Amino acid sequence: MSSKGLLFIVSAPAGTGKTTLVTKLIEEFSNALTSVSFTTRKPRQGEVEGRHYHFVTKDQFEKKIADKEFLEYVTLYGDYYGTSQKWVEEQQQKGKHVFLTIDTQGALQLKKRQAMSGIYIFIMPPSLDALKERLYRRKTETPEVIEARLEWARQEIKIAGEYDYNIVNDKLSHAYEVLRSIFIAEQHKVRK
Repeated sequence: MSSKGLLFIVSAPAGTGKTTLVTKLIEEFSNALTSVSFTTRKPRQGEVEGRHYHFVTKDQFEKKIADKEFLEYVTLYGDYYGTSQKWVEEQQQKGKHVFLTIDTQGALQLKKRQAMSGIYIFIMPPSLDALKERLYRRKTETPEVIEARLEWARQEIKIAGEYDYNIVNDKLSHAYEVLRSIFIAEQHKVRK
């Protein structure tokens, strides 16, 4: 086995539980960590700079684009989101397994880059109705934003087949056991 850490790319429609699942995994395994994305969106209540996101201005983000600092970046709902390439590579060199919880656009960008190998995991909601209920229950967006997220979720679900693994998050404990099993198996996989 290589001493270089693996890269796990986890995508899901908003409200499906990807962040919760990845957080549980990195709390259990000391050799796993999650990347903190840069974004131009405003912090939501309770979000902490450097823990949930690196909140930057549009000008700061665009300078990082020009300086080629991002492994991937996308525009989503009018805001930029991106992953620091330097940080990911540094962690992998230390033997850490890095989880990116990113949008499908960013995941597909990475997949097209032949030099960037990763394990792609898509978290599915049990149904769009269940997802709609979750989005309304968390009370972080307006009804218009929720409807836009549901429309985007329909598009994301269509490309779930591009991922290596699909996990349906109908019960958090079961979905976590599947993610945990994938993580353990991938660490022991023979790569040629």
